[in-house]
Amino acid sequence: MPQTNVLLWTDGPGPYIDAIAAAGLTDRVHVETLARTEMPNQDQRANTEAMLAWGVPKGVLPTMPKLRWAQALTAGVEAWLAVPDLPADLTLTCARGTHRESMPENILGAMFHLTKPYAAANEDQKAATWTRRMATPLSGQTLGILGLGEIGQRVARLATALGMRVIGTKRNTTPLPDVAEVLPSSRTNEILAQSDFVLLLLPATPDTENFINAERLSHMKPNAYLLNFGRGHLIDDAALIAAVTGKKIAGAVLDVFRQEPLPSSHPFWGTPGIQVLPHIGGGHPRRDGVVAKLFVDNLGRFLDGKNLSQEVDRVAGY
Repeated sequence: MPQTNVLLWTDGPGPYIDAIAAAGLTDRVHVETLARTEMPNQDQRANTEAMLAWGVPKGVLPTMPKLRWAQALTAGVEAWLAVPDLPADLTLTCARGTHRESMPENILGAMFHLTKPYAAANEDQKAATWTRRMATPLSGQTLGILGLGEIGQRVARLATALGMRVIGTKRNTTPLPDVAEVLPSSRTNEILAQSDFVLLLLPATPDTENFINAERLSHMKPNAYLLNFGRGHLIDDAALIAAVTGKKIAGAVLDVFRQEPLPSSHPFWGTPGIQVLPHIGGGHPRRDGVVAKLFVDNLGRFLDGKNLSQEVDRVAGY
């Protein structure tokens, strides 16, 4: 039986090669590797049938006639869907769910950062100054999650364990464990009005462009914080800056941006009340191993002609 040609277009392909071997698939595939900064050669373009990659530039995919499946290394696939020559018959799968270890902890860390005086105490220590400070409990406060997917539900479980009340939005409004209210997106303003913390975990789609605008920000409490761990384009940047500087909301913690790295000229850097994080949400030292498990599961399915896991719905955008 001929081997299936697989291209690992990523730096550090070791965990993926190891996972292929551990799954007993080595004899069924011919694997080639390619650094992210390099481009596939003529043979790779002509023969690759399955590919793992962060993304693809315009002009590459039409030159890969045998390619039937691409596994994205990211959960969000807006960059893939924006490629103008993305073949209609190419099966695209994403890395949805592979941030489950790190992102919920980082989201809780952001809320602790906002409510506990550790950062201020650190500055006091540098100045050898004893200053009495007060921590604000998270228990009894309301967390509103816009986008109750797998990550949102994990955050809900952890927040509930801390004594928080969790509410949120989801396309399917079936009740969820640890969530007091599950509402459709059309009732977002109700979530905003009740929440002490608003967490954005929505995907990047045309419908979510500038989802958090001046009108929606006006529904938030003056003492509420906005946390964005979803996608940068969910927020109207100017509207958020106006809301924070005008004391319409208490502040924001932002981990994702329209342009990354965030340009040094962007006003987010210098806006008091806005905390800029360098996209730390989902990454962790073992993430390649987590993605590799998803990839080899899908590779086995692909080789056996079965449906793939985490296939992207191009109409929905994720």
